[in-house]
Amino acid sequence: MCLAVPMRVDSVTGYVARCSAKGVERDVNLFLIQDEPVAIGDHVLVHVGYAIQKVTAEDAGTTWALLDEVFAGAPGALGAE
Repeated sequence: MCLAVPMRVDSVTGYVARCSAKGVERDVNLFLIQDEPVAIGDHVLVHVGYAIQKVTAEDAGTTWALLDEVFAGAPGALGAE
């Protein structure tokens, strides 16, 4: 299974964006979405270090809410029964 997670763009230098989510920061390659302008404050879906799609802040929040539910129910996860 593949998973892309939403991250907020904190800075952009060429085809590399510094992105953050849930206290984690990563350098993300923007080459795959080079036809879409990406600016500070935008949200992107990140898969293995590449931004694959821009998303709205609302969609990013909804995705994280769903992922939090999934992770909370995973065996051995913090807060799982």
